[in-house]
Amino acid sequence: MASVSAAPAVLAELLARHVPTDDKEREDLSRMRHFATSLAEPFSRSQVEAHFTGSVVVVDATGERVAMLHHAKLKRWLQPGGHAEATDGGDMEATALREAREETGCQVHLHPTAPRPLDVDVHVIPARKDEPEHCHLDVRYLVVAEDPEALAHDPAESFGIQWLGWDEALTRADEAPLRRMLLKARTLVHPGSRLSTD
Repeated sequence: MASVSAAPAVLAELLARHVPTDDKEREDLSRMRHFATSLAEPFSRSQVEAHFTGSVVVVDATGERVAMLHHAKLKRWLQPGGHAEATDGGDMEATALREAREETGCQVHLHPTAPRPLDVDVHVIPARKDEPEHCHLDVRYLVVAEDPEALAHDPAESFGIQWLGWDEALTRADEAPLRRMLLKARTLVHPGSRLSTD
């Protein structure tokens, strides 16, 4: 884990290595590289314009199923993930793994052959009464659940969570960046599968 003072430099290095796969991810990566060095506290929710978050595609050991949760605030089917905490030490892998454990109830580990990160995405979070509209700068990983039978949701975060087959997960994914990330994950766990649904 990086020291907090070194964390922005480690983040910048992480983003420098990432290879985007489409125009949206390329544009988002450029914005994230800028924010990694321009935000005073890139991992803090106090950065009202934008801050870094971590999320995960969680698969079972067979790679046949993916966990998706019905997000309570956004009312959409999404991957587990959320805000960085001080205890993560500015380490996006630590944020992603912690969020995976908290939101699925499963013990997880990083997929051994997946790129780190798997995907990046910038998305707008609508204004709510307690915070203005802002951007999440999401750094995404592929993780494997060690105990998939333990799957359970946190009622404070989601309406429910389910193991889904890849086709069903892709059907529930209501935006292109989420489908892109799921397709990347499916291609890694099933190398014969196609990256595109076209």
